[in-house]
Amino acid sequence: MSGKTYRVIQWATGVVGQAALTHFIENPVFELAGVLVYNPDKIGRDAGELVGLPPTGVIATDDVEQILAMQADCVMFAPIGLDWNMVCRLLRSGKNVVSPLGPFYPSERYTELFAEVEAACREGGVSIYGGGVHPGFAGDILPLTLARMMNRIDRIEVSEVIDKLRNPMVYIEMMGFGTDPDALLAKPRRSPEAPHHFAQSMTMVVEGLGKTIERLTASFEVARATRDIPYPNGVIRKGTVGGQRYEWTAWVEGKPFMTFHTIWTMGEDIEPRWDTSESCYRIVIAGDPPLEMKLMGGEEADGGRHFPGLPWTGLLAATAIPAVCEARPGLLTHLDLGIVQPLGLVRP
Repeated sequence: MSGKTYRVIQWATGVVGQAALTHFIENPVFELAGVLVYNPDKIGRDAGELVGLPPTGVIATDDVEQILAMQADCVMFAPIGLDWNMVCRLLRSGKNVVSPLGPFYPSERYTELFAEVEAACREGGVSIYGGGVHPGFAGDILPLTLARMMNRIDRIEVSEVIDKLRNPMVYIEMMGFGTDPDALLAKPRRSPEAPHHFAQSMTMVVEGLGKTIERLTASFEVARATRDIPYPNGVIRKGTVGGQRYEWTAWVEGKPFMTFHTIWTMGEDIEPRWDTSESCYRIVIAGDPPLEMKLMGGEEADGGRHFPGLPWTGLLAATAIPAVCEARPGLLTHLDLGIVQPLGLVRP
């Protein structure tokens, strides 16, 4: 792969897409072929302008047919929701696809869907790879790698812990912060498919350890704001939703074996109080010897320690593109790619 460049298309330019787009523009291993946008204000603008960089000559479009007709090695597919029909069209057009939305690992629930994707890959002679941060890294390849340092594993817990007051994200309003707690408990904003989506990562870990998931259980609870909490887009009123905690557990041999926690808060003034003083991914493995690892953003120039979860999500997919383009056609997972060797990161 040395000296080779890869023509790429960036599909959608939210925070995740912008991180990938910046990487494609700045990294000499990539040649930006096209950019698809949804926001009318972005149509017709240079890709560089969208991410605060000099002009590239690549103009953003919302014309799907134009994108499909382009010659490119790979599409970084990062819209809000995964449109499987569109993914299959991209694959059949002869373009590899990487996406932070998955698929991450074959699971029984999605057998029919994955078969359609595999067929599209065969038709186009290309591959698809899901490479987000969670699911897609913190919840699968990271704990499975850490397992090599264990003599015995009794339980695995993976937590995404984010104080969204310190780390504002688009998901604050989308996920129902500031709404009525009882109404959100009755109708959570996360899709009923979410546990099964994340279970793809659990399946990779559990099967990697030689076992099988017997069943999946889920729980959801909210915390109430104990005061009015101002944030950049408004105010979380006292008594409304100020924190959310999702838990999804995979059961193995009759016992809870692997749990994914998602703990999001709007600061500390909530009840019950969940500790999000360190926004991080935390992997805890109970067994012999016990192990704990935290993955968090490093200290930045301003002295702060921000949580770059969304940029990580984009970069984990983007940096895998050369390996995906060189791999066999079909559905690819971390196990197929092995240790990815990202190209073009060391540069002036």
